[in-house]
Amino acid sequence: MNNALRPAYSASDRPVPRRVIQPVRRFMAVETAGGVVMLAGAIIALIWANSPWDASYVRFFETPIELRVGGVIDLDLTVHEWVNDGLMSLFFLVVGLEIKRQLVHGELRDRRAAALPAVAALGGMIVPAAIYILFNLGGATDGFGVPVATDIAFAVGVVTLAGSRVPLGVRIFILTLAVVDDIGGIVVIAVFYAEGVSFAWLGAAVACIVGAYVSRRLEVRSLVPYLAFGTVCWYSLHSAGVEAAIVGVVFGLLAPAHPFHDPSRFGERIEEAVRHFERTDHNVPVEIATYVREVASPLDRVEHHLTPWVSFLIVPIFALANAGVSVSTAGLDVDVFAGVAAGLVIGKIVGIVSFTWLAVRFGVGRLPQRTGWLHILGVGAAGGIGFTVALFVAGLSFDDADLLRSAKLGILAASTTAGLLAYAILRLASREERH
Repeated sequence: MNNALRPAYSASDRPVPRRVIQPVRRFMAVETAGGVVMLAGAIIALIWANSPWDASYVRFFETPIELRVGGVIDLDLTVHEWVNDGLMSLFFLVVGLEIKRQLVHGELRDRRAAALPAVAALGGMIVPAAIYILFNLGGATDGFGVPVATDIAFAVGVVTLAGSRVPLGVRIFILTLAVVDDIGGIVVIAVFYAEGVSFAWLGAAVACIVGAYVSRRLEVRSLVPYLAFGTVCWYSLHSAGVEAAIVGVVFGLLAPAHPFHDPSRFGERIEEAVRHFERTDHNVPVEIATYVREVASPLDRVEHHLTPWVSFLIVPIFALANAGVSVSTAGLDVDVFAGVAAGLVIGKIVGIVSFTWLAVRFGVGRLPQRTGWLHILGVGAAGGIGFTVALFVAGLSFDDADLLRSAKLGILAASTTAGLLAYAILRLASREERH
């Protein structure tokens, strides 16, 4: 083939580009665009909650919606709770799918390659939590989990907006860091924010997970049983007193990451099917359609169909339901506000950069190709964008309205500051590399 017509390595059909680089780029492109829509939802919420019609914002999202089926199902949740507990399950499903991809095909597959972003993410969780606790000793320490999380969509979006000269290694590094960070956030939610756990309902949830796992091992390919197991598992966790939305992560991790058919034999199998169709019955086109669908792994198919809905509809609705806070100092808890803001802006930079330096210094990992310490500083700043999961954890942490509003204001202020700072640092790093 003429070299001028040969596709670039990253765009080729080789295993690494096909399984790692190309999915990462598609995921980042959708996350970046979705981040813009999510930002629009947050701005609308802020304007609405600080307008003369602010009471209508509260009334709308506190509207109760009841679901009762005989004496078996009894759900009485507000619109806000349906968004946070119900719709966000699909958000966490996409998070689980991306974690599974990274474990099977991505950076988390290679222990040495995964070590550096994993250690960086650990620092980016420990230091912000410690800073928050220091600000709130003797006070609202329950909110320590708020500054732990990094928002994948906004963090990736800032890196993308910083320009194409940001090395691919930096992009994969921050995506992997954010995925590990999400794992930590999910553990924090599951362990520290469960209340009055009912072990009978928890046992029912575990039974659903086991049923889904057995179905996968038996290669049950229909989505129907998994949807049934997932729905019952969600209801069981909700009834058990555990945050039900994390059921999405569990079922995302259960998704098979390998296709049922070998993609390298695609052309050969299609030709065989066509020849068979010419000689036999009319059912062959259905078989061909099934085969074509199953050449892609279940993980790829579910993520491909679900990610746009999550990025462009579910997460913006979540932003609209949670970002509407009154921008006023009345009733503001300064310690909670400062703890969240300092934890995200300062704690993430200090934690990510220092733990990365220690990992490199002691040979645990090495920096990605063409990545300098200014890039790592930019990644640390981007880690301070804690929008989605931080708001989610804030809602679990505080029952008091003033404390919750203080935490949300801290998240919004810190995420804005961290985003602008990360963009400036990464642009500077790209400019220095160019020179």
